[in-house]
Parts: sequence; C-alpha cells; structure tokens
Amino acid sequence: MVVRMRDPFATLAAVQRAMDSVIGGDQLGTRITGGAYPPVNVYKDGEDFVVVAEMPGVRREDLDVQVRGDTVSIKGKKAAAHRQSAEVQAEANEFERSLTLPVQLDVAKVAAEYRDGVLTVRLPRAESERPRSVAINA
Repeated sequence: MVVRMRDPFATLAAVQRAMDSVIGGDQLGTRITGGAYPPVNVYKDGEDFVVVAEMPGVRREDLDVQVRGDTVSIKGKKAAAHRQSAEVQAEANEFERSLTLPVQLDVAKVAAEYRDGVLTVRLPRAESERPRSVAINA
C-alpha cells in the first residue's frame, strides 16, 4: 500500500490564491500586479495616497517610477552580489510592480524620494476627483 502525502506548501499557495481572488485588492481599493518584489505599503494621507516600497541594495539610477491616470509603476534592477567563482544558475534582477488606485492622480504633482533603500511616492488625487462642497440655494 502506498500512502501519498499532499505537499503542505501547495495547499498554502492554493489558499493564498483563493484569498487573493476573494479580496481582489486591499481596503483602499488598490490592485497590485507584478511579482512580490519590491514589497509595498499603500496608505492614504488626507486626500492623497502614499506608496512606500522597500528595495535595499537598489541604486537610485536603476529605478524608474511612472504614473499614468490611476496607475503607478515601479521598475528597476538590483545588482546581484556574488563571488566571481560562484556558479550562477539564474539571475532575475529586474523587477516591476504596478499599483492601480481607485482614483485618478494629478501626475504633475507626484513626488518621489529614495533614501536608505526605501522609495516613497506621494500621489496627489486629481482635482477632478476631490470632493467639493456645493452651495444649496433657497
């Protein structure tokens, strides 16, 4: 009699995929695509959004941040540190992540800062997306 054990990691991956499909984003309505790198946090600061991505070892000149409409993309490459004598099987050092926010962004006012391996991108909401008070006539 042969007893087969199911791979516990495959089960965990299946549960994660199921949870991701049910949730479909986070509490802010943000959708994140790409791989798992760099890890990102998204939060609201007043009417604006802030994206914080951790990328230790990535040089500033190897980063590219693009914003269009409601989407911000972070692209870059990380130099692999290995000894010359090391045999490298595969070197996946380029990355890309895209975040789609639930509002249009004011592309002209986007600001990015990269310090100590942490990229912070401030994404102001477009003026057309900001709530306005409406005067009520008698």
